[in-house]
Amino acid sequence: MAALDTSCLVGPVPFKDVNGDGDHVISPPDEYADIVSALPSIGGPDLHLRLYQDVWLFNELVPGFISVQRRFTPRPRDVLLASPPKCGTTCLKVLAFATMARAAYPLSDADHQLLRLNPHECVPFMEALFSAGQEAKLDALPSPRLLHTHMHHSMLPRSLADNPDCKIIFVCREPKDMLVSTWHFIKSAGGNSNSSFSDLFELACEGKNPYGPIWGHILGYWRASKAAPGRVLFLRYEEMLADPVSAVRELARFLGVPFSPAEEAAGLPTDIAEMCSIDTMRGLDANKTGSSGTFVKFPHETFFRKGVEGDWVNHMTPEMARRIDAIVEDKLRGSGLTFSS
Repeated sequence: MAALDTSCLVGPVPFKDVNGDGDHVISPPDEYADIVSALPSIGGPDLHLRLYQDVWLFNELVPGFISVQRRFTPRPRDVLLASPPKCGTTCLKVLAFATMARAAYPLSDADHQLLRLNPHECVPFMEALFSAGQEAKLDALPSPRLLHTHMHHSMLPRSLADNPDCKIIFVCREPKDMLVSTWHFIKSAGGNSNSSFSDLFELACEGKNPYGPIWGHILGYWRASKAAPGRVLFLRYEEMLADPVSAVRELARFLGVPFSPAEEAAGLPTDIAEMCSIDTMRGLDANKTGSSGTFVKFPHETFFRKGVEGDWVNHMTPEMARRIDAIVEDKLRGSGLTFSS
């Protein structure tokens, strides 16, 4: 095992280790009720979305988005992981946590946090906690904090988005694969059995999928990464899958803790990539049992369904694929960002 570089960040500390299973009392901030009720909405009880600041959000999370914007206080060295749903969030959480915490939690430890906890128990979903009135749990975390959000870049509080002492790491995925993975995830949580994948597809084409429009979510962070590459790192899930060791090195460099020559010689980047692989994670008891979530409890195993590239071919007709490709290509035109089928 590699010799550890003592100059590395110490931490982050897993969210569950600080807050435990915690109380499950949900007390949404009620001061925003009038704002939320006045927003345009679509869907029904199982997929109720509201349009807030040009983004379609789950109804129960809208108060949390507003609360984050008005109440969140960033700290120096905060690291925010951002993503659309089902775009490699779990993969990014494990890689970032293992890389940042390698001095505090050696990979040789049989009780390593990522071996005994689900990744979502290590890195908290920021707006869900604010939506439940549980934001004090974030205050209990020591620095550096590793947090996660599905917020569009345009929605982030400026005290965070423009903060030179904070880092943002965004991961996106080929939109067709993202939609397929989102569909399976919604169904695993007991989503509306009367709806079909075609229903979600139509919403996405109109920009009305959860956290949509897809192109707006991606473009916001793409442009931010070009404007401030030292503060915002833009990653693609497919590239992380193809070369996870390079992804680990890129994360370490961006976070200001590149691997030392001793760590490289001992193969630490490879060790991290192997421990964090979907096959390793899928086989752990912590990820085969239990559940996580604030408003809906998602079985841990649902976070590790396939994690592959190209599964969309098993769910979309060629006509559907051409349609969504054309829409995304048009929306991204001129940005310098493209997705290849």
